[in-house]
Order: sequence, then C-alpha cells, then structure tokens
Amino acid sequence: MTQDPTAPVGDEAGGLVRPAVSAEDAARISSELYGVEAAAVELGSNQDRNYLLTHPDGSRSVLRIDNPIFGQEARDAQHAALDAYRAADVRVPAVLAGLDGALTQTWGGYAVRRSEFVDGVPLVDAGYLAPVVLEEFGALAAASVRALEALEHPGLDRPHMWDMRVAYDETVRLAPAITDPVLRDRVILAAQAAHEALAAVADALPVQAIHGDLTDDNVMGVRGDDARVHPGTVLDLGDLSLGWRVAELAVTASSMLHHEPARPERVLGTVAAFHRGAELSAAEARAVWPLVVLRAALLVASGWRQLEIDGGNEYARERVAGEQAIFDAATLIPLVEATELVLAEVGLLGAPHGTELRLLATPAPAAAGTLRLRSLLPDLLGEVAILDPGVESESLDAGAWLAADAEDSLAASALGAGAAAAVLPHGVYRLTRTAIDAVDGARTWPANTEIRIAAGDAQRAIAPAAGTVLAVGPDALLFALADGWLLGISGIVPTVVGGEAVTAGTAIGAVPASDAGGGTPRTVTVGLRRPDALPLTEDHFASAQLIAPERVPAWRRLAPDPAGLLALPELGQRDESSDEQERRSRIFASAQERYYERPMQIERGWRHHLIDTTGRAYIDMVNNVTGLGHGHPGVADAVNRQIRILNTNSRFLYRELAEYSERLLALLPPGTGLDTVLLVNSGSEAVDLALRLAQAATGRRTIVSLREAYHGWTMASDAVTTSAYDNPYALESRPDWVHVADVPNEYRGTYRGPGTGSRYAADLGTDLAVLASEGRDAAGFICESVLGNAGGVRLPEGYLADAYARVRAAGGLCIADEVQVGFGRMGSTFWGFEQSGVVPDIVTIAKPMGNGFPIGGVITSQRIADALASQGQFFSSAGGNPLSCRVGIAVLDAMRDEGLQQNAAVVGERLRLGFEALAGRHTLIGPVHGTGLYLGVELVRDRGTLEPATAEAAAICERLRELGVVVLTTSERSNVLKVKPPLCLTAESADFVVAALDRVLTEGW
Repeated sequence: MTQDPTAPVGDEAGGLVRPAVSAEDAARISSELYGVEAAAVELGSNQDRNYLLTHPDGSRSVLRIDNPIFGQEARDAQHAALDAYRAADVRVPAVLAGLDGALTQTWGGYAVRRSEFVDGVPLVDAGYLAPVVLEEFGALAAASVRALEALEHPGLDRPHMWDMRVAYDETVRLAPAITDPVLRDRVILAAQAAHEALAAVADALPVQAIHGDLTDDNVMGVRGDDARVHPGTVLDLGDLSLGWRVAELAVTASSMLHHEPARPERVLGTVAAFHRGAELSAAEARAVWPLVVLRAALLVASGWRQLEIDGGNEYARERVAGEQAIFDAATLIPLVEATELVLAEVGLLGAPHGTELRLLATPAPAAAGTLRLRSLLPDLLGEVAILDPGVESESLDAGAWLAADAEDSLAASALGAGAAAAVLPHGVYRLTRTAIDAVDGARTWPANTEIRIAAGDAQRAIAPAAGTVLAVGPDALLFALADGWLLGISGIVPTVVGGEAVTAGTAIGAVPASDAGGGTPRTVTVGLRRPDALPLTEDHFASAQLIAPERVPAWRRLAPDPAGLLALPELGQRDESSDEQERRSRIFASAQERYYERPMQIERGWRHHLIDTTGRAYIDMVNNVTGLGHGHPGVADAVNRQIRILNTNSRFLYRELAEYSERLLALLPPGTGLDTVLLVNSGSEAVDLALRLAQAATGRRTIVSLREAYHGWTMASDAVTTSAYDNPYALESRPDWVHVADVPNEYRGTYRGPGTGSRYAADLGTDLAVLASEGRDAAGFICESVLGNAGGVRLPEGYLADAYARVRAAGGLCIADEVQVGFGRMGSTFWGFEQSGVVPDIVTIAKPMGNGFPIGGVITSQRIADALASQGQFFSSAGGNPLSCRVGIAVLDAMRDEGLQQNAAVVGERLRLGFEALAGRHTLIGPVHGTGLYLGVELVRDRGTLEPATAEAAAICERLRELGVVVLTTSERSNVLKVKPPLCLTAESADFVVAALDRVLTEGW
C-alpha cells in the first residue's frame, strides 16, 4: 500500500518517484488525521501526490503528500511564506491544522498537509491570454518578490533542481532522457547559449526568497467582469527557496508562452508589468530571456526524465507537449534579439553589458543632393532621389502599394525623371510590403538602406569609413569598423581581400555596368550591425532584410541607420502611438469616444482595409461612412477638381446642386411623391431638419420615437435618441415633446418570434390614441428602417406598413432614418424602407453620401418642404455647396460603375451564412441579424434566458483586432458585433473575418 520513505526516490541522473499513496489512503488520512470524512480524487503532480477531498457537506479541501526528499524545515519555510503573502495581500490558501493542531501531519512515514480548496478556473488550460492578463501575471510576480524579500528561514537555503542558479547543470544531466536526438541537441545548444549569456551578469543578480514556480499551473484564475480569466490565488509553494529575484519573473513569463507560442513577444507585457512593480536592474533585465530559455530547456529535459522513471505518471505525460511548446516559443526569437526586446520594453537601452559601443561619428548629411552617396560612390553624378515607400506615401495612392513591383516602380519613376540614384531608406515601415487579410503583420521595417542606381557604366566604390575587411563574397563585403560596428555592403564586385585594412576613401570595388539603353537599375545595399547581433551572412545585406513590427525595438539597436555614412538624411520612423494618445487625452473632452484598450495609430486606408503606422493592415468591418471604401480615387479626383474651380453656398446658382438632387430623387422607387431635396452637412442635422419639417407641416410638436434608437447628437436629434448605449439616462431625460414607443425587436422585445409585427403596431396605435386624448397629437413618427443601433435587427414583417398607416391616420408624418441603413447597404434594395414595402413622408440620409466627406440631406415632398417657410428661410452654409455635390455625384457614379449594391447582396449573404455556421459550433452566438452588409452577430451567455454576453463581446473585439479585424460592439446591451463594412468588401476578406471569429471563439479572448 505504501513504500518505504527511506528508499531511493530517483537515481544519480535526477528525477523523483511520487509517494505510493492511493486515493483510498488519502480518504483514510482525512478521517484519521483531520477527523473529516472525504472522497478523494487525485490531482496531478510531477513528484508529490495531491488529492482533492470532497466532504459530505459538499465542501472541499486539498491533501498533499510530500515527496520524502523535502524536509520539515522546508515545510516550515513555506508556512512562513504563506504568512508573508497574506501580510502583503497576495491571496493564498490556508493550511488546515490536523486534530492535534499541527500544520504538518505524518502518515505511513510521509509528511502530509491539508489546505483550503481554491475554486476558480485553471489558468494553464485557459487558452489565449489577453494582454491585460499577461500584465497581471507580471504584477503578481512582482508582488511575490516584494512579499518575500524580507523572509529569512533556514528551510529556504536548500538545493533543488528548479533553482535557476543550477538550471543549466540540471538540464545537461537530464537531457540524455530525451530520446528524440534533434530535440535533445536543440535543448542542449539553447541551454548552453543561455548559460553563457547569464555568466556575464550572474554575479550582479540579487538573491532572495522566491516562490520559484509561480506559473499558470500554480495560480488559480478568477472570471472577471470583463469575461476574461485573471490570476487570483497563488498555490503550491513546493519550490520555495532562495533564488535569483529575476528568476521569479522568468519562470512566470515562460509559463505564458504556450498560450500563444507563435507570438513569444507578447510576454513582454508580463516583463513590463513586473518592472513597474519591482524595478529590474540592468543586469536583471539582461538575464530575463536567458532564464526563460533555461527554464524551458529544463522543463523539457525534466519532463522526459520523469516519464523515463515514472512512466505511469499521466500528469507528466500530458505536460510534455505543453513544455515543448514553451521551449519552441522561448527559442523562436534569437537570444540576443529577445534580450534587446526586453531592454527596450523596460526602457533600458544602454550598451550591452561589458561592451563599449557607440554610434558612428559620421558626417552630417550634405545640403546638396548631388553630394549624397559620394562617400560610397564618388563618381555618381546627378540628383539622388529619396523614395517614400511608407504608409503615408503620396506616390502609393489608389492601391498602388499592392503591386508586386511597387518598389521597382517608385525607383523607375525617379530614375526616369533623371535621378542618378534612388534610395529606399532604412527604418521606414514599407507600405509596399503590407499584407492584407493576414493574421500576422508582415515584415515591413527595413534594416538596411537600398540604393537603386540608374543603368550605365560601372561605378567605383570606396570605403565610407575606416575598418578591416572581415569577409568577401562575389558581390558583397563585410567590414569591422574602427569603433566596433560591422558594415555590410552588397551589390559591388570587391577588389579588396579579407584581413585588409582600409581607410575612408579607399577603393573597395565597383558596381558592375548595366546597359543604359533600357538596362535594369543596379542595387547596392548598405547595413550596419552590432557585432553580437546574429551570425552574419551575405543574406543580411543582399536585400532590405525586413523585420516584423513587433521585433523592431530590438533591431533599432542591432541595426542602426547607416544614413550618416552615406550623407543621407535619417528618415527612420519612431513609434508615435503613445505620443498621439497623450496628445488626444490632453486636448479632447472625456466624452469623446476612442476605440480599443490599446489603439493602433491608423494613417492610411484603402478600400475595406485600414493600415497603421507600422504597415499592419486590418479589415475594416465598421466604417459604413466610407461606403465606397477608403481612399477612393474618384472621390479624391472630384474634390481636387472642384475645389480648384468653385466652392460657394447654395444661394448662388450653379449646376451641381440640381444635378445631384436629381440623381438622388431618381434613386427612389417610382410614384413615391418625394420630389424635394434639402442638403445639410451630417446625419444629425438631417434628422434635426426632418423633425422641424414634421412639426411645421402638421402644426404639432410631439414626435414619437422608438426605444433603443439612435438618431444623432444635435439638440433635436438627441432628443429622439433613446439608446442607453450612448446615454445611460436617455429615457429619463427626454423633453416633453418626445414620446417613446416600444421597440419592435422579435428576438428580445416585448413580443418575440415571427408574426409579432401587428402586436407592436397595435401598441403604437394605442400610444397615438393616448397622446391624442392628452392633447399631444403626434406630428411625426421617426424610425430607422432597419434597427441599426440594435445591430441591424430587421423590423417584424408588416410592422412598418401598419405603423405608417396608424401614424398617418392620426394626422402625423412618417420619417425614415436612412442615415445608416440606406444607400445600397441592404443589398437587395437601395433604401432600407423598401425592405418593408413602404414609402415614408420624409427620408433622412447622410453617412455614405460623401464617402467620409460631410454631406447630409432630407428628401421629402414639396408640400412638406414648403411648410418650413412658416419658420423662416432655410439655409446651410456648406450643405449643397458645389464641392459636396460634386463629391456626392462621384459617390453615386462609383456605386453604379462598381456594382457595390450587388456586392453588398452577394458578400453580405456569404458573411451571414458564415456567421450562422459559427452559431452551430459556438453557443455564445445567438441570432445573426440584418441583411446585405448591415449585419449584427448577437452574443448571449444563454440562448434560453438571452443573457447578453456584453463583456465577452468587448473582449472578442479586442482579440479580433490582434488578428487583423476591426469589429466593434453595438446595441442597448453592447453585446452585438456590428458588421457594416465598406460595400467593396471582398469574399476573401469576408471569409477571413469568419475564420478569425471562429478562432477567437475556439481559443478564447
């Protein structure tokens, strides 16, 4: 039943056999030593035995049987650490005393302890962890070292294999157990490199009491109000001992890696949070990633060894794959680069430990363009053009950046205009390398400077600085410069040999000749590298060597700009997003909305894509304002042409106003009687004007609006806005001339399911009758033709026709708010009201009319419009001016020529079917609302109770942004993913969005 605790528990190669204590034994221990009956179920452990005890009253506790290798002093130290944690407000479970009052009991020769059971969510199985959760783990690790920093106890000073000070030796000892020879070699080599990196800083690393195993497996998670699982209670102090303080962070950070192993740089958030709570020294910062690698290597070696000596340990067997995922992630980024990322993240950007490096003292860029590059190509005659392949380049509009030869075209244009050379600069994120419909951002940051030289005779090349030739290839050179940096040049045929010392201006080779009569331009690439950067090859300088944006902070140090050597201006970008956030918070009102917890800085758009300053592309699923898509050349041309000719106000006579108004009226179904257009600047103004028209035409004041509606922000349009999404006090603060009627939502309204339209309309009729009895007859009824604020919820069949009939019978006018749902977005119809087969008296329009240019309008009948004269003359300074009309005409032309309404129907149906298929696999999805390219994916925690998944929706939007999709929430409960992209959305992008949502719902958020 039990084994002799004095018997060997492993062998000289390491590894521990768990105590032979069964579940039946655990139940007996609970009864005999604690006086509590229990049913026992084993929990996992590599070297101890842990059992979950369930007691007759339903309460639970945890029984731990220690491996005999641990002495009593170690247990006493753990109990002291628990007290220290509690004093520091770090949550830990209490150890429960036995019948004799002692915390440690003895049974069958084994030390036994019983602890409180901690309920919660196991974080090790949580899947994806959000940035905020990764940061919270870093903060918890910082709180741990602060809580334990003053702890002293004899039981802390004990040797054990998980002490990171001996991790390398333990890895080497255990690695022979890895039967996969490729993996074994990888583990040993990675551990060796990490050990060597640590050797330079080990003596400077502070030592104190640390938990030693503060991982996602030893922290119980709690579900937060944001629907994410957050670190809660610290468990299992079995590895408590003295150790490097920074090892606490490294162990925690390494355990984060398997949650998204393809993106190890995400755990830099854990590092930054630790640094904020327990500031890292420079030595500690440089030790972080070597320790992460060593921890990962030791996990793999130990896991294989545990299986070798305890093959029946299913817990250890299940962990092997996860431990290898940690190792793969830890070694995915080269060690030097990962260390630089850590240093950049915590703001420690000094020279590497023990190395004196300084940036090159190089001449300032020459004022005259003809002198540029002369330090390398002395015979180059003519201007040197600096090309702009960046996100804001004016040369890459109309999607030119998507062409495979976009960079060649930029160079060819400059060379064709007479430039002797064209330079693609170092450090400018290249829009030309942006990838669309991609989960990961493309490599867009160039570590080298590229020089395109016009075809012609051979060009001499000279050394731009003094140094020693390290290596020579057929068309490349590598120099060690006098002050320590490495300089690589490709694209020249060398005339120097390895080991040769050169001074600035020494001839080093030539750029080969190229036929000037249409020959291909020659390319010379120049790059600087820090000596310890990476094993260097010719490939490092044969091209731009593009770096992924998330790794650029390291490469700014590893590969500085060689512009100074070449008398070129330094044009490299820096990260502006934090500066822009600070500027915005300083000058904007707190009521102004901002998307995302960690917003990206968007500086370009094209069609249905948004591009941030690093060249990362996102699929835009929310910008219904830009119905044609971003950067539309037709609209741009219309603006440029008209603004150069005339822009005045509509009291003058010019053809654009009538032409545009006639085009709008022609889009209405025949026989509507709507024959008059009044143009303004926005949807809010359009609604405001429509309300005035209804009141003027009827001589009444009362306007009936629907609950949960949004109509605008002006005084009048806000008065009929009842959505608590935008104003939590909306229903409490409506003026007396607004009456709020029930919203006809078949899914979660007063009446649910098909066939409820007549019941909602009947209730509206009752409201109208009550208003009349109170002497408050309705002037008008305003309603979105599709409930846009609710997420594209379609009105119940027959509702709008019945409602309009009742309003008109009561003497009121019917206003269709088409600001969001009109202009072809429905796909099958141009106007939203056509979905219900009705004709309103007044139509309000805006958003997509100008594709982002401010245009709004009201369409009505001459009779209603003329009533406005009773309130004076109508005039809008910019409404209907030649510029806005010309833009509006360009939008209508593009919609017709590009078949955007048809695209909305086809791609919208594809999206809807995709979302509905996801609903069959993920219960969080309720109904998919809407039609065309106005859809809403409603998220519910329970399809029976319809409990809105508000927090989940917000978190899912954040996760989708990481995957390259911009989706946001809407509805009264903020639980609907609103899907209203530009009408040019492609089938490929639609499929990508569905796949991304599937991934988030599968992996977590």
